[in-house]
Amino acid sequence: MTMPHVFGPARQGRFRFTLNSDGRPHTVENALSVVTVVCGLAAFAAGFLPAMHVLASWAGALGLGVGLYSQYVSATRPERALNIVGIVASFVGVAFGVHHGGFLP
Repeated sequence: MTMPHVFGPARQGRFRFTLNSDGRPHTVENALSVVTVVCGLAAFAAGFLPAMHVLASWAGALGLGVGLYSQYVSATRPERALNIVGIVASFVGVAFGVHHGGFLP
């Protein structure tokens, strides 16, 4: 029994980040995942500044809503991982925003 991978160096391809790990395009699902992460990061960053509580609250709420729907319709594992990052960041951002003053100025 020979094991060719043991005798020589393993071939490693170039690292390529893709949300379409199944080889099929998922443009709507990818866009929803990216919107979730962008809203989550905006809410997370604004949540640390008390004067930005309105932005943090609304961006976090939008990120939570879009993220939960995106998680529901996601097709690949990288999309789901990106959704979870965005959902958690949105939750933290909206929590800080509500703590600092809520949805209204």
